[in-house]
Order: sequence, then structure tokens, then C-alpha cells
Amino acid sequence: MTLLSTVSLLQEQVEMADQLRADGKIWVVVAVIALVFAGIITYLIRLDRQVGKLEKEVKETQSQKSAARIS
Repeated sequence: MTLLSTVSLLQEQVEMADQLRADGKIWVVVAVIALVFAGIITYLIRLDRQVGKLEKEVKETQSQKSAARIS
């Protein structure tokens, strides 16, 4: 039963997308989605750099502690 309803939903046309395409506003939607993805990518790059700096600081701190124990 659910398979039949799923198939019927897939066959229906998406009227909202057709209207956006007809009005030329689909490019606004594409631009917003592109900006969101660009923002997410920028955030992930910045986060990766910050984590890298923290990892480097932790390694330096651990090496200083181990050097202090040896001497």
C-alpha cells in the first residue's frame, strides 16, 4: 500500500518548482543554496584550522612536559 502511494507521489509534478522556474526566481533559490553551502564550507575550513592549531599546541605542551621529566 505504501509503495503505491510513494510511486504516485513521485509521478506528480512539483508545481512550486515549475512556478519558480517560470518566474525566473529559481536562480534566487540556487543562489541561496550556493551561499549556504559556501558558508558551511568556510566554517568547516576555519574549524579545521583551529583544531590543527590546538593539536599543535597540545603536542608542544606534551613534548615540553616529557622533556622536563627527562632532565
